[in-house]
Amino acid sequence: MIRLLRELQARLRTAGLPEGEALDLLAKASRLSRKDLLLRLAQPPPPGTAERALALLEKRLTGYPLQYLLGEVEFFGLPLKVAEGVLIPRPETEGLVELSLNLPLPERPRLLDVGTGTGAIALALKKHLPEAQVWATDTDPKALALARENASRLGLEVTFLQAPLTGGVKDLDLIVSNPPYLPEAYRTQAPQELAFESPQALYAGREGLDVARPLAEEAAEALRPGGFLLLELAPENVGLLAEELKASGWADVEVLRDLLGRDRYLRARRPPQELEGKEGPFRGP
Repeated sequence: MIRLLRELQARLRTAGLPEGEALDLLAKASRLSRKDLLLRLAQPPPPGTAERALALLEKRLTGYPLQYLLGEVEFFGLPLKVAEGVLIPRPETEGLVELSLNLPLPERPRLLDVGTGTGAIALALKKHLPEAQVWATDTDPKALALARENASRLGLEVTFLQAPLTGGVKDLDLIVSNPPYLPEAYRTQAPQELAFESPQALYAGREGLDVARPLAEEAAEALRPGGFLLLELAPENVGLLAEELKASGWADVEVLRDLLGRDRYLRARRPPQELEGKEGPFRGP
């Protein structure tokens, strides 16, 4: 199989794609794990492997995402099924989970993942906070079906709701979301791979905040006093929303960086009840 692997690597390299993807494509085509494939590289490929590998390669060279070809992605240690048209979980979003787990939450917190997609955030939180009550919303029935399948495969209990934004869930300790946050203008320069994901899960108006803004408004009512809002946004717009939340009365508003040092996450807190104005929370100073 070494000869076939080298052919895949060479064609990926010529196309400007990572050579390391060749192992993933060959493992998929040979119906072996990467570990088993490495142990058998000196052996002839199983029947049909070369044909399947080259077919996968041709599709990858069109820009089709590797994750969709493999049908699975690892997110925060969890193997998640992925499918075309549903947002692929990305490493940046693992940082959102890490930040969530470091918050001073109560012993049995009530958590909501808004725009759950594959269920990645909700399932990772439930895995690491087994005592938590976890909800997840999405408006896309295909995404919700995939999220429910992932939850069933992993044996994790999350309540999935087909609903926009907070879905009417109240008295929450944490609302966490990787909402669509790309400005519409980015469509003209987006990588080929993004064309295969749901545009509704990627783009959000001129500034990229057409979902995050109304989500923050609903969160002001859905969170318990002292509850947290935690969002993943773009470096170009996270600071803008942070200033808007400060002006509207949120407490402890902070922009945090991802592993590459880019402004990426927005953390804010609903003020304790005694600090809210007489006319209700978030009406301005």
